[in-house]
Amino acid sequence: MHRFANPARFLRLADRVLPVAAAVAALSGAVGLYLAFLASPPDYQQGETVRIMYVHVPAAWMAMFVYASMALAAAVGFVWKHPLADLYTKAAAPIGATFTAICLITGSLWGAPMWGTWWVWDARLTSVLILFFLYLGYLALVNAFDDPERGIKAGAILVLVGAVNLPIIKFSVDWWRTLHQPASVSRIGTPTIYETMLWPLLAMAVAFTALHIVLAIWRLRAEILERKVQVLQTLQAGQARTAATATPSSGVASPTADGTPG
Repeated sequence: MHRFANPARFLRLADRVLPVAAAVAALSGAVGLYLAFLASPPDYQQGETVRIMYVHVPAAWMAMFVYASMALAAAVGFVWKHPLADLYTKAAAPIGATFTAICLITGSLWGAPMWGTWWVWDARLTSVLILFFLYLGYLALVNAFDDPERGIKAGAILVLVGAVNLPIIKFSVDWWRTLHQPASVSRIGTPTIYETMLWPLLAMAVAFTALHIVLAIWRLRAEILERKVQVLQTLQAGQARTAATATPSSGVASPTADGTPG
């Protein structure tokens, strides 16, 4: 694990992973969109509105996956003091917040014609909304301190505490009576969804996952460069203070206007 604590080694690996992830995201996204909006049939009950599923469900999966990866990175940062783990947590938070916002928006668009309302305060929707607030709370907390290290540590604690919400999201449809449908793909046994709908859904999930990898690498690169700039600024400020205190005074009094020593 500590092999990739060196930013230079990580960046070399990222340079190899980035084009592959970008190609996978573009290819699987194109295939998924074609299958979702042109090849797959409309649902016999929901009609054409079922096509919202191909964006909504992968976004929901990624909202949970990104937060889970942030919680894992926060734990690694606490236990092993891995510097890139903390930076990944900070870099991934806006991406996860965006996926969660897409999930909530598309869920409302899907729920309006199906349920007759844009929003209901049931367990699944409420727990996902809490997840969105956790993302926003983390982003606000890490930027609330003058010392970046204190902000990252405080944000990591929030991420670890908020991870308890993930199993609530996952099993809320099983634990409580909700309008939201139960799991149909990730259930144990055979998925209760036709293959004509399953394949575009999986293709979009692969596209969203690869897109997250691309965005996370870009943002992590930016975080590493920002950290380098902060370190250089700190070193320059320290050198300037050292130079100022180490410069001896000449000990010679400056002359006054009439030529006599001051």
